[in-house]
Amino acid sequence: MGPPTPTEADMLAIVAAIVFALALLFDLADISSDAINNSTLTVLGLLLIALHLGGVGTGASASWRPRRRGRR
Repeated sequence: MGPPTPTEADMLAIVAAIVFALALLFDLADISSDAINNSTLTVLGLLLIALHLGGVGTGASASWRPRRRGRR
């Protein structure tokens, strides 16, 4: 048995961690532009965490269909 491999559900959490790391580096280096700044990356990271916690990317079907009862 080898180390566990990341699944699709874990990928959003990994991407969020990378985005937060970039936000920290940008903040420490005082790097900023008009389109992307520290708060933009922080909000993007929070969005990715929320999607991960919401189950996006888990492969589960999002469509809900009620079951039909058969007539007897």
